[in-house]
Amino acid sequence: MTRASLPEQPTGLPLRVSLLASLPIAMCMGVMALPELGHAYAGEYRAFYAACYLFWIAPLSLLQRAMWQRGVPARTSISVLLLATYIPSVINNALAQAAAVHWGLVPGYEFRRIFAGLDGCWLALIAFCAIHALLHHHNALQYSRRREAEATALAREAELRALQYQLHPHFLFNTLNSISALVADGRGNDATRMIALLGDLLRATLERSDTREVTLAEELSLTEHYLDIERARLGRRLQVDMRVGPGVLQALVPPLLLQPLVENAIRHGIALRATGGAVNLRIDRERDVLTIELRNDGVPSLEDDHPRCSTPIGLSNVRQRLTALYPGNHTLDFTVAADGACTVRITLPLRLAATTASPMVRTA
Repeated sequence: MTRASLPEQPTGLPLRVSLLASLPIAMCMGVMALPELGHAYAGEYRAFYAACYLFWIAPLSLLQRAMWQRGVPARTSISVLLLATYIPSVINNALAQAAAVHWGLVPGYEFRRIFAGLDGCWLALIAFCAIHALLHHHNALQYSRRREAEATALAREAELRALQYQLHPHFLFNTLNSISALVADGRGNDATRMIALLGDLLRATLERSDTREVTLAEELSLTEHYLDIERARLGRRLQVDMRVGPGVLQALVPPLLLQPLVENAIRHGIALRATGGAVNLRIDRERDVLTIELRNDGVPSLEDDHPRCSTPIGLSNVRQRLTALYPGNHTLDFTVAADGACTVRITLPLRLAATTASPMVRTA
């Protein structure tokens, strides 16, 4: 089953499963016949009725399947099946009476007797149809649940993809603005280098556009591509202190988790400071939890209710994607200090793509 389409409509129970549903009833018929085995021809009669029962279940199964495929209402189906099981029972009695006449057990053939004592085979056929219907209902219910689960997964996948695509034009717009500013300032070499770095970053981003999770090592590599772009624009005004604890480079995280957070930290903090500032990234593990903490030097807010480092797109996008991927199994805390410095702390369930140990990494 793929993410591209829902499961196909089931064709129904296999015929062999329908026939296997008859075995418990046949065993019950055999057990009920045990007390009568000492009577003359009792065993033959019971064997005859059991054979007739096993013979009739195949056409009854096909009849039920045909009505299910045509969507016949339940009341109509029940009426048809009662008649369809009654007629074989009458035929069985007619054949059994003919055998009794042949063996001399009765003086002659009586037409009215073929309608008496139908419960032995009729009830067994009705019970089979009921069990067959229950099996079909269970099969349809399981299919419906699988289809509902797949539809939910497809909806979540589409939501995640839409949220991920939301970041691309936002990031591209900001970067193109920066390139335009470099050109206006006469920094042609920096603008050219920034364009080349932008191409590398977009290529790496598009290669992972259909991936739900990547390793932390891959995410850090993409984040470094973005930091190279910002270094081309800000130069020495941007300082980065990145520390990654041991054993977490193979941890699985959503793609584009760090880049929008780092972008927010730089554009709404460092870039607004005349002397620049530092971005501090700490990633470590606490037992089965991956912790990510990002802090930047900010600018004091002009209005307490609207800090300069808050962003409606980047942070909210990350929050929505984490909620979709790890419902109830993650945290995202965002705090703003009095000096305008912003801190984002994220916790995720720690799942490793491969067992590996990595040394402490520091990039400054």
